[in-house]
Amino acid sequence: MFEKLQERLDAVFKKVKGYGKLSESNIKDSLREVRIALLEADVNYKVAKDFLERVQELALGEEVLTSITPGQKFVKIVYDEMIDLLGSTNKPLDVAGSPPVPVMLLGLQGSGKTTTAGKLALYLRKKGRRPLLVPTDVYRPAAIQQLAKIGSQLGIEAFAPAQGTDPVQICQDAKAYAMKRGFDTLVIDTAGRLHIDEEMVAELVRQKKLLSPRETLLVVDAMTGQDAVNMAKAFDEKVAIDGVILTKLDGDARGGAALSVRAVTGKHIKFIGMGEKLDALEVFYPDRMASRILGMGDVVSLVEKAQEVFDEKKAKELEKKLRKDEFTLEDFREQIKQVRKLGSIESVIGMIPGMGKFKGAMDFSEAEKEIKRTEAIINSMTAKERLYPHLIDGSRRVRIAKGSGLRVQDVNELLKRYLETRKMIKRFTKGGMKGLPRQLFK
Repeated sequence: MFEKLQERLDAVFKKVKGYGKLSESNIKDSLREVRIALLEADVNYKVAKDFLERVQELALGEEVLTSITPGQKFVKIVYDEMIDLLGSTNKPLDVAGSPPVPVMLLGLQGSGKTTTAGKLALYLRKKGRRPLLVPTDVYRPAAIQQLAKIGSQLGIEAFAPAQGTDPVQICQDAKAYAMKRGFDTLVIDTAGRLHIDEEMVAELVRQKKLLSPRETLLVVDAMTGQDAVNMAKAFDEKVAIDGVILTKLDGDARGGAALSVRAVTGKHIKFIGMGEKLDALEVFYPDRMASRILGMGDVVSLVEKAQEVFDEKKAKELEKKLRKDEFTLEDFREQIKQVRKLGSIESVIGMIPGMGKFKGAMDFSEAEKEIKRTEAIINSMTAKERLYPHLIDGSRRVRIAKGSGLRVQDVNELLKRYLETRKMIKRFTKGGMKGLPRQLFK
């Protein structure tokens, strides 16, 4: 995400910070490079032009030109203006009102709308709500079954419409069903098309008129760049949307849609899809996204994600085990599982300030493979072997290697690393120290 833009802007900022003094000439040179970076990232031309005019006006002010650290002042201006470009502040999802509150998802085919409906329902459940998934796409083969399957995976009910029912009737039936059974939110997955047509628009308008949704959200594929922005504008003109969900942002190395959609449509980005997993939906925060784009990391999101995925009870149990020198391969496996919930290594690295610039130079695929190999080896052990690794002799190592599809050398390497970790933990906990530092478990 934003990889090339990050690299370009990082090079510009390094040059600006190297100037002892900023002048109108070197500011304009720097802005010319920023302009190229934005256009290469597929940012809307007018959006880029307006953005650069605002930055130039502020950067040429006396406060910057006479500053002791003019380069840093320049970066701060770009950062502040980028936050403004992305929407200034987070606009939370509005689900206030008498239940069941409808949230309607629109979008073209292939945008990831049905999967996003499941992700949004999961997000709402985590917030204490009781959502009902409502499939109204009666045209795409197996669309209703797909939503039902997603709901089953998440443990969230999907409404089962009667065969041959039209989308408007499905909405009416689902609303009555939800009221009887105590669901407080309807997540409506509407039908998509390959392009916007009058028939689709008329159907969406009828559904919207019946439901009066609290939020009408457009799901767009970020990888389609300016097409996504133009489509958002067209949908808003014809149906009136309240916000946007950008999907597949993890695969969008340019990021033009994210930087343009708010300025072109005037609608806030509410969520971003950051992967195929059903929990890979993030609330959109303009300031955090600006930090990521400018290579400043996003520690707040990283901490929030860690708090969400790490089990406090398990963490306390692990603390006790570490203090008693009882760290087993079972615990080792559990920690790997917890860390993997944070996302890919590359996405985590990108959230750490100052580390974004190393992403292009590092091969994360090999590190991901190593984690999978480690899991495979530990999974091939018996429960007893995971608890008592000293039992793993030569013949057991051969069996574990075969079971994991790896070599005996790989098993030996893992056991060696595990023993080294045990020794390191022991050094922390023995001698004059009273156990491991408390900060490790906070």
